[in-house]
Formats: sequence, C-alpha cells, structure tokens
Amino acid sequence: MDNGTRETFTSKFAVLMTMIGVAVGLGNFWRFPYMVGKFGGATFVIFYILVNVLIGIPALMAEWALGRSTRQGTVGAFAHAGLPYGRSLGWFFFFVVLAATGYYSNAVGWVLYHAITELAAAFHISYHAAEILPPPTGFVAKSFVLQLSCTALVILCCAAVLLRGLRSGIEIISKITMPALLVILIILIVRALTLPGAGRGLEWYILKFDWSALTGKVMVAALGQTVFSLSLGGTFMVVYGSYLNRNDDLKTNAIWTTLGDSISGVLAGFAIIPAVFALGLEPGSGPGLIFFTLPQVFAAIPAGWLFGLLFFLGLFGAGLLSDIAAFEVLVAGITDNTRLSRTRAVWLLSAFVFLIAIPPMINMEIFVPWDLTFGSGMQTLGCLLAVITVAWVMKRSEALKELAKNEDSRFAIWLYYWLRFVIPGAILLVGIWWLLTEVFKVLGGV
Repeated sequence: MDNGTRETFTSKFAVLMTMIGVAVGLGNFWRFPYMVGKFGGATFVIFYILVNVLIGIPALMAEWALGRSTRQGTVGAFAHAGLPYGRSLGWFFFFVVLAATGYYSNAVGWVLYHAITELAAAFHISYHAAEILPPPTGFVAKSFVLQLSCTALVILCCAAVLLRGLRSGIEIISKITMPALLVILIILIVRALTLPGAGRGLEWYILKFDWSALTGKVMVAALGQTVFSLSLGGTFMVVYGSYLNRNDDLKTNAIWTTLGDSISGVLAGFAIIPAVFALGLEPGSGPGLIFFTLPQVFAAIPAGWLFGLLFFLGLFGAGLLSDIAAFEVLVAGITDNTRLSRTRAVWLLSAFVFLIAIPPMINMEIFVPWDLTFGSGMQTLGCLLAVITVAWVMKRSEALKELAKNEDSRFAIWLYYWLRFVIPGAILLVGIWWLLTEVFKVLGGV
C-alpha cells in the first residue's frame, strides 16, 4: 500500500510482467503481423522499432508519471494535475474506455472460440471457426449467439481476476501468463521455420529493407501501431502508473516494457509470416490474417490442431490481460470517485460492458467504425492529452521529479523538452492522418 491508501506492486518483476501484459494484447498478435504484411515487411518492422524507442518509451514514462504523481486513475488524474476541464475530460475517456472494452471483449471472445475449434479438431469434430465473426452486413443469429456466449465468458474471466485486486489477482495472472506466452511463441516459431518454403517469408520479414518503401503512409502506420500496441491513451498506463511505488525507476521500467512489447510483436511475426509464405498464402490479407488465413495454415500441417490450439490459447491470454487492464481503468474510475466497493464496481461494470458489447456484435459495418473511433482515434487523443498534461500543465520541478530520480539530471531535462515539443507533434501527425484517411477519406485508408 502507498501511504496506507492505495495498493502498489510487490516487486519489479511484478511491475514488468503486469506492464508488458497490458501492452501485449491483440495489437501484437493480430494487428502487428497484418500491419507488417500490409506495409512492406522488414521496412515497416525496422521503422516501428525505431518509433518505439523515440516515441513509445518517453510517452509511456509520461503516462506513468501522471498516474503516480496524482495517485488517480483516468477520471481524477487530469484534474489533479491541473488540466482545465480535467475532470470532464477524465469522465469522457472513462466512457471511451467503457465503449472500447465492449468491442475488445468481443474480439477476445472470437479468439476463445477459435481455440475451442482447434481443440475440437483433435477429436475430429469439425467447426467453422469464422462463424463467430460478425457478418459484413445484416444480421446472422448464429454469429450473434456465439458472440454473446463467448463475450460473457471473457467478461466473467476478467471479473474473477479483478475481484482479487492488484496483488492477488492482476499480478499473479500476469506473472503466469507472460512466461507461458513466451514458451508458446518459441514452440510456434520453431514449427513455422521448419516448414518447407518458410525461408522466403523469413527473408521478406526481416532482411529485405527497402528505403524506397519507407513512405509517409508506412511511417504514420508504424507510429499508430506504437500508440496502439503500448496501450497509450491516457487511460490504461495512467491507472497502472498510479500503482507504482515512489522509488520505481520509470525509465528502466519503460525500456523493459517497450522491449518486451516489441519482442512479442516481432516473435508473433516469426511464428506467422514464414508459415503463411510456406503455404503460398497472402501476408497482406489485412485483419483477416489471424482469423481466416492462419486456420488454413494449421489445417494444412501435421498435428496442426495442436499448434493452432497453442497459438489461440496464447493469443487469448495476451488479449485477456489487456482486457483486464481496460476493466481496471473503469474500476479505478468508479472506486476513486464514488463510495462503491471494488466488488460492487466490478459486477456493475461487467454488466455495463456486456450490454455495450452487443451493438458491435451485429455486423462489421458497426464493429469497424466502433474500433476506429473508440480505439485508434480516441486512444491517440488520450495519449496526446496525457503528454501535454505532464509537459505543459504540471509544475516543471514536479514533472522532472517523476520522470527521473535525480530531477537535475541531463536526461530528465532532455526528456522533459522532448515530451514538450516532439511527442505532441508526432501524435498530432497520427491524429490528423487518422482524420484524413478514416473519417474524411481524403488519402485512402491505412
């Protein structure tokens, strides 16, 4: 506990496993491989790693600093730091996370169903995994019922962890899931690289860097992936930052968290891209790479059901940790600002998330705009406001004290001005690009 009022992490290992668990989610296993396929292989990968270092680490430190200095979640942090209309903005992002948690829980439910179908294949029971996905248009009763069932199971799993709190719930599942996820990835990588023809995929993925392919669209896509993958957005990491101990080194934790997040995404690519090339499938198939293309890969290789089960179980674990983090944002918002107990807040929010998850289940015409609005767009805006709050609203001495143990260090001062001028400009670039491409359709979607 911090000053007897707020639960904090028990150890540095617990911090790292939990923070990496927040960052490593569907963004790494689902979004990163198809972004690599869509934006040029090695060119995208190398630039993405560069962006993680120059943008991701400082922005992550800023969000943690905001949470730790205020000891508040999203709702209270902006107001306590002195941002004008901070409480109203905090509640706004609370409802953004509420809406985002609904559709994200749906997606984790899809993964759960895919894992079930892979297990069924071991007993020669045939299910079409993609039948759980929302139809492109209209309404399909079977898909809707399957989504209702799987989403309910996902939400119950989250509730079971959240009811146990930070140390007995979130910490423990993070410390179990993340090492297990690493083992699963290594097994899948070994299998993928031993498939005939996998070498072509490996070469395309990490060796063929082409400067001419490094276009503005690729650079902005990489920046957007960094914000998405690290769970930046003035929400998740602000709340988890409020649980950090005062003597925790933000720089070291941010470096290890970003490294763990980047490695998991890159390893997921090693497990997926070579296998896709080996079977002559299309790596640029977009969001369907995981849910449509990969099941074909597993069906075509010996004991494919086993590797499919391992993959989707790993993906489920990663997605569940991020979903738990989203719920924790909501729970902290309620318990910090009302008299409701944690138990009542968890059950109340579970019911609300389940209800708000229903509209995106209907079809992709609802799900995709829901994702773009409450995920990509609002997440970027939240990150921008968090960085601005730390670099422009908080007192300079307080910000430097949070960002580095030695507030007079050259690194802290350099970082402070980097956050003040460079990071907001980069995030604004992503936001403007999102508006032009996804809202106004000026430049063509990414």
